[in-house]
Amino acid sequence: MRNEGDLILWRSFTQGDWAAYSRLYDSYFGLLNNYGYKFTRETGLIEDAVHDLFVRLWTSRERLSNPASVKNYLFKSMRNILLRKMKREEKFTDIDGQEYPLSFSISYGNETIKRVEDRELQAKIRAFIDTLPARQQEIIFLRFYEGLSYEEIADVMSIGVNSAYKLLYKALDNLQDSFGASSLSILLSLKFFPNFFSV
Repeated sequence: MRNEGDLILWRSFTQGDWAAYSRLYDSYFGLLNNYGYKFTRETGLIEDAVHDLFVRLWTSRERLSNPASVKNYLFKSMRNILLRKMKREEKFTDIDGQEYPLSFSISYGNETIKRVEDRELQAKIRAFIDTLPARQQEIIFLRFYEGLSYEEIADVMSIGVNSAYKLLYKALDNLQDSFGASSLSILLSLKFFPNFFSV
């Protein structure tokens, strides 16, 4: 299981093992950059945030505890660092009284869908997801592409678990209203969502 392997690396790195630290960096650099790309297209800003995160990890390694999930810890930390950088560059707007990025952009992969009907459904849902509010796009990405649990999503997005349930329900409810329950269930059963969110 990946998390167990990550925790072994984490414990080694917090004890000063540079090789374990490097393996964590190599393992997560692409994933964290991909996640950052959902908030901004400024790759330099994203890479700076990832580098800042890993510098902070190394310099504070002796004070770090073992997280329940290394992936979740890194996603949350990366998100916080990137959003602070974006805020400093005045790339924020106010949504429901909270500061939030102007957009959470989801890019879509080009995996071939054999049936014409499936391709058409994918294109329609793809277009609709682009119209969802940023927070709903983010939670769909975290749940269906990254496979995070509701508890992990709540932690990453700094919201309550109940709020995570409600936010995802609202996003899926919007999809169901537009496409019907049968189309949505087909989409989920065929696991189209991961195809949507790859860079």
